[in-house]
Amino acid sequence: MKIAVIIVRVLMGLLFLFASSAFFFKFVPQPELKGIAKAFMEGVGATRYFMPLMMGTQLVCGLAFLLGRFVPLATVVIFPVTLNILLYHAFVDPAGLPVAIALILGNLFLAYAYRKNYAPLLSPK
Repeated sequence: MKIAVIIVRVLMGLLFLFASSAFFFKFVPQPELKGIAKAFMEGVGATRYFMPLMMGTQLVCGLAFLLGRFVPLATVVIFPVTLNILLYHAFVDPAGLPVAIALILGNLFLAYAYRKNYAPLLSPK
């Protein structure tokens, strides 16, 4: 299980690091969006804070996953991002759904692997 945790952690870290770096440094061209996906991204872009916040979160959590530091915290912090990615691809743009499913499963696997770290947070005291 220890090797599986390392593999999942590193793969997720690389994916988040690549996605956030591509956003901040613009080294991957953005695909042309149509319909609901275009309207959604225009709305998110109009806020001017949401994409930098989400990509900054992905950058920090991706680095935590790659370095193996604060992984239980990064797993919790990145969960809303992976859930949003899954829901976006489930309802708006199904093309990326396989990667989104892999991300949410990886996140849930890491949460399960580090479940002992969350025990004090979930105690009723």
